[in-house]
Amino acid sequence: MTRPLSIVSLLPELLGTNGDAANARVLAQRARWAGADATVVEVRSAADLPDQVDAVVVGSGSDSDMVRARDILATMTTELRTWATAGVPILLIGTGWELLSWGIELADGSVVEGLGIVAGRAVPMLARATDDIVVASRFGRLIGFENHRRSYVGGEAAPLGQVLSGSGNGAGAEGLVMGSVVGTHLHGPVLAKNPGLADHLLRAALARVGHEYLPGDDSLAADDMARAARNQIALRLGLPME
Repeated sequence: MTRPLSIVSLLPELLGTNGDAANARVLAQRARWAGADATVVEVRSAADLPDQVDAVVVGSGSDSDMVRARDILATMTTELRTWATAGVPILLIGTGWELLSWGIELADGSVVEGLGIVAGRAVPMLARATDDIVVASRFGRLIGFENHRRSYVGGEAAPLGQVLSGSGNGAGAEGLVMGSVVGTHLHGPVLAKNPGLADHLLRAALARVGHEYLPGDDSLAADDMARAARNQIALRLGLPME
């Protein structure tokens, strides 16, 4: 490549709970291991947006910061729609996913309007989901930690996968895949624990600039550690090892 991959981390302080902002660093490191230079661009306002965007990470945050984060993201609505339409891989975690939906219904009956980029909306759960979650997906078995008080309904897109243990969206599904956009409740950060999902996003990012993604040798050791971590959680939950 004649330039580094540009991996954008949107609002890394406001939307970096549970290590979510680190997903951008995971993508950059795995790209480097594959022989492609990559840089993480931390974006705190529309003025920080780079000219070239190859992947985007939007993490989760607290409800007290939700409206502030929404208002900043709203200044980038045009760019977010353009990236999604153009096939730029976008990873949305927790609150970041909810803010790009139709809206967020709160327990007090009020609604925080979303950006309307992905279908569906977040609705209150009877109790907060706080435990490990295991999901069967086409990217392999995904394991992470969920920490959310809302489920997700009305998504006119394929789920990320089916829940084997945990809550997810509710009704047995977890996450959303809409073109190049992936939404999920999995924290951890999710890409460190689940390199198969990271590689899917990198493959899409590199394909857009005419390059094939082949995981580097250094990825194998990291993959082994991630698999061991997932297996420890699976065994605790009574599920078979990979």
